[in-house]
Amino acid sequence: MEKKQSFTDMEYGQRKRVSRRGAFLDTMNKLVPWQRLEEKIRPHYYAGKRGRPPKGIRLMLRMYLLQVWFNLADEAVEEQIYGSYAMRKFMGIDFTGEGAPDAAALLDFRRLLEKHGLQKVLFETVNGVLEEAGKIMHGGSVLDAAIIEAPSSTKNSTKSRGPEMRQTRKGNEWHFGMKAHIGADAGTGVVHSVETAAANEADIAAAHKLIREEDDAVNVGAGYGGIENRKEIQEDEHLSKAEYRINKKKEAGSGAV
Repeated sequence: MEKKQSFTDMEYGQRKRVSRRGAFLDTMNKLVPWQRLEEKIRPHYYAGKRGRPPKGIRLMLRMYLLQVWFNLADEAVEEQIYGSYAMRKFMGIDFTGEGAPDAAALLDFRRLLEKHGLQKVLFETVNGVLEEAGKIMHGGSVLDAAIIEAPSSTKNSTKSRGPEMRQTRKGNEWHFGMKAHIGADAGTGVVHSVETAAANEADIAAAHKLIREEDDAVNVGAGYGGIENRKEIQEDEHLSKAEYRINKKKEAGSGAV
């Protein structure tokens, strides 16, 4: 049965130009193997849970992917769905009959994925589909790192901080948490590799784990200076032959880790 268009759908349907966000989400909506991902999650999805019935798997999965793709906090995703037509359309929600899942529901869903190791499965599956569709280029990568903040307080049930969390300084500010080392396709910007470590680990330490076998060029920031002389690079036949392009300009607010 064909879904009836709302007045908002008809209004936006008359627009001649589609936003970059809308075009991206339309493409991903067609490429993501929704049924395959749902099947991986279903065995762990609140089986026999009492209380308020959970939202459907596909709805929560779409909300989670929006959070990942646009790097949004739980509350921000909820707000964006109400404020962005492209996101509402991607979610497939008709506000005349239902609302978007709230931030608490997204938090619970993300914790469920973490508990059962499903985040890596989703990441690899979606990237595999993009690879098959020719959406990921080969020949070069961009490496970077980002700090994942964590509460430094010990006012919790264990009276302690997370054992994997560490303190580090970036510029003139101190941070506490972990660090995500990220490798992205230079042509499309699609993330293809992620490694996590304590926040005080140097960006350059995990660089060799993020470079693909087919990468001929690696683009990095000033914090990766001397990467080509690292033991892990020198002792690898492929990595030692890659071209390392280092941006010598130091970004404002950056500093040694």
